[in-house]
Amino acid sequence: MTLIVLCNISCQSQTNNKMKEKNNNPLLCDPEKGICEMPVNDKTKNGTHSFEHNKPVKIIYFTDPICSSCWGIEPQLRKLKLEYGNNIDIEYRMGGLLPDWSYNSGGISKPSDVAQHWDEVSRYYDMPIDGDVWIEDPLSSSYPPSIAFKAAQMQDESKAVSFLRRIREMVFIEKKNIDKWEYLALAASKTGLDVTKLKTDYDTKAKMLFEEDLALAKKLGVRGFPTLFFIDSLNNEQTVYGFKPYQTFEDAVLTAFPKAEKNKFDTSWTGLFHKYSSLTVKEFSELSGLSRKESEILLQKLTDEAKLHKTTTKNGSIWSVKNTKF
Repeated sequence: MTLIVLCNISCQSQTNNKMKEKNNNPLLCDPEKGICEMPVNDKTKNGTHSFEHNKPVKIIYFTDPICSSCWGIEPQLRKLKLEYGNNIDIEYRMGGLLPDWSYNSGGISKPSDVAQHWDEVSRYYDMPIDGDVWIEDPLSSSYPPSIAFKAAQMQDESKAVSFLRRIREMVFIEKKNIDKWEYLALAASKTGLDVTKLKTDYDTKAKMLFEEDLALAKKLGVRGFPTLFFIDSLNNEQTVYGFKPYQTFEDAVLTAFPKAEKNKFDTSWTGLFHKYSSLTVKEFSELSGLSRKESEILLQKLTDEAKLHKTTTKNGSIWSVKNTKF
C-alpha cells in the first residue's frame, strides 16, 4: 500500500498539467481535501466489519506518525476528547504512509523534495512543521515508528497515544528521524513505557499487529489519512475524511449518539497544561476559547515569566510546562 506523505498547498497555483501529474504521485496531496491520499483505484469496501463498543461511539482513526494532515487535526481531536470523552472511544490504527522510496514520479523522487511541501503545510494548518528534517536527517520509511506505536499499544493505550504525540513532535518540530530506534527509545522512556519490553515487542508481535492494521485499512477502503470512522452502537458508520474544522467532528459524534452531552473542562492555562503537557498556539486557542492573537500574547507572557518553556521553529512554536516530564 502506497500512501501520501504531505499536503502540497502551493499546488493551488499550479497548472492543470501539474495537477494531473500530482494525482499519480504518492507524495503529493490534494490541498482542497486536506488529506494524505493514495492513488485512486476501483476497489471499495470488502464486506462489513463489526466492532465492539465500550462507549456509545466508537471511532476508528487511521493515521501515520509522519502524516502532516493528521498533525493538522490535533487541536480538533484534543478538544473532542475533552468535550466528549465520556461518550467516545478512539481506536488508533496505523496505515503505512511511506513504505520506502522505491518510486519516482511527479517531481518527488527523494526526501529533500518533500521539505518545501512540509513548510507550506505548516502555514496552511497553523501547526509548527519544519520540513528541513527531509534535508538534514530524512526518514527512509514510516513503518518503524508505526510498528513502535503498535508495540506501545501492547503496554498501555494511553501511554501509546502520548508516545505517538511525542514522536510527532520529534519529527515535525525537532527534525528528528523517527525511523531510528534511538529516538523511538527516547520517546518511549519520556512517556513512561518500558523500553526493553517495547524493543522486544517491536521486533516480534508488533509487526504482526501493524500488518493487521494495514489489512483492516484495505478492507474498509481507506484511501488516505486522516480517516476516522464514527460507529454507533448498531455498527452504523459515517466517515470524516481529511482535515476538517472542529464542528465536523462534533457533528459526527452527535449523529452517532444524539444524547451525547458536552463535558465542561478547565480552560485556564494551568488546567490545559495539566491535561496536555505540550500545546501549540493553535491548540491553545482551540481549547481555551481565546483568539489566536490573545493566545499567543498569553503564552508569550507566561514564557517571559518563566512559567512555560517555548520551543521555536522557523514555522511556529510549541509550549510546555517548565521542569515537567513529558
